[in-house]
Amino acid sequence: MKKVISVWKPVGMTPLGAVKRFKEKNPIHNNKTVSYAGRLDPMAEGIMLLLIGEENKKRKEYEVLKKTYETEIVLGITTDSFDALGVIQRVSLPLKINEKEITSCLGRFVGRQLQLYPPYSSKPFAGKPLFWWARQERLPEIEIPQKEIEIYDCALLEMTQLPGNALATDAMGRIKKINGDFRQDKIIIGWKKFGKKYTTDNFIKIKLQIECSSGTYIRQLAEDVGKKLGCGAFAISIKRIAVGNYTISNCVEL
Repeated sequence: MKKVISVWKPVGMTPLGAVKRFKEKNPIHNNKTVSYAGRLDPMAEGIMLLLIGEENKKRKEYEVLKKTYETEIVLGITTDSFDALGVIQRVSLPLKINEKEITSCLGRFVGRQLQLYPPYSSKPFAGKPLFWWARQERLPEIEIPQKEIEIYDCALLEMTQLPGNALATDAMGRIKKINGDFRQDKIIIGWKKFGKKYTTDNFIKIKLQIECSSGTYIRQLAEDVGKKLGCGAFAISIKRIAVGNYTISNCVEL
C-alpha cells in the first residue's frame, strides 16, 4: 500500500478539504492518519502530497522538496491579497510594457532572496495570523515577517492581452468556487464594478513557469514583479505542476 499519494487539489478547496475528500473516496484509509506535506492556497490548484500512517513522521523531508508552478499574472492591477480573492487596490492604465522589459525583470528574481509573507496568510505574528492583522486594518502596527527562499528559474511562457470584462468574469468564476469566509461577497462586488468600468480596456497577462524552493509564495512574487515593473500586478491563477519528482502524470484527481 502506498505511503505517499500525490493528489490534484482543485481551485476552491482547502488543504484540509482535500484530505477529507481523499478519505471519502478512499475509505480504506479512514482509520489511518492522513495529512498533507506543503499547503496550497484555496485559489491555487495543483499537486499536494498526502502522507499515510507512519510516513507522517517524515513530513519535513517532503515539505522541503523543490516546487514547480505555472502562474498567470495580470499587470496593471493590485489587490490586497495579491491574487483574485482580494479587494482591488489600484488600476494603472495605459500599460506601456514590452516583452523585453518583463523578461529582464523576471531575471532579477532568480536566486536566493528574502521574501515577505503575504498579509492575507496564516503566518503568525504576536500570536495572531497575518490575515487577522490585515482584516483589522492594523498592518501598519507590525513588521511583516519574511523568510529566505530561492527561485531557480522564472521563465516567461506567454504574453497576451485580456479585456477588463473578461478578466472580471474569470476572477469571479474562480472566487465562486471558494468555501468558507474569505470576504467573497465584498470582493465579487468589486470585480463587477471593475468589469463595467474597464469593459474594453486591455490588460497584459503573462504566463510564467517558476521553479523554486519550498515556502515560496507565488502571489507574493506576483506583487513583487508588479512593483519592479512599476505598474502593479496580481496572480489570477496559480498551478503547482510538480513537487520534487511527483508530477501530473502520477497524480490522483480528487
